Amino acid sequence: MSANPRSTAKIGNHPLHPMLIPFPVAFLVGALVTDLAFLGTGDGFWARASMWLIGAAIVMALLAALAGFVDFFSEPRIRALSDAWYHMIGNLTAVVAAAINFALRYGQGAEAAIKPWGVALSFVVVGILLFTGWKGWEMVYRHRVAVLDSPAQAASDARPPSGRRRAA
Repeated sequence: MSANPRSTAKIGNHPLHPMLIPFPVAFLVGALVTDLAFLGTGDGFWARASMWLIGAAIVMALLAALAGFVDFFSEPRIRALSDAWYHMIGNLTAVVAAAINFALRYGQGAEAAIKPWGVALSFVVVGILLFTGWKGWEMVYRHRVAVLDSPAQAASDARPPSGRRRAA
């Protein structure tokens, strides 16, 4: 058994969850920025951009969540970390808030929904992401989740079990 909790949702030795999370985070922060741009300019372009950024964030967050769930539910040492629970529950909360935000905008119109609830929800979501990002950092840098034990581990993980050879 590896000394560090391992990611099981990976390509080679590269965990998928950290590869996917920058997308929803950037989209949701971008939605807050475009909300503020709309409030500052009144230009409907910014309101529509916010709505579609939130929609794209939800799609990418669901993909990131799938990879995160695979890691969380397949590695008991990850489930044992309170930081992992805070990270997961916080991110699920952020996605639900973003979905509500998207539904308001889609239902009421992108411009009409920004004041006051759209921008408020965007602020709340970004605040939650700051917290869950910190918890994700704790998991990697303090608890060493998905960190290779040594450089040799990458080479040994790539080799087939003894006695069996990979097909060429």
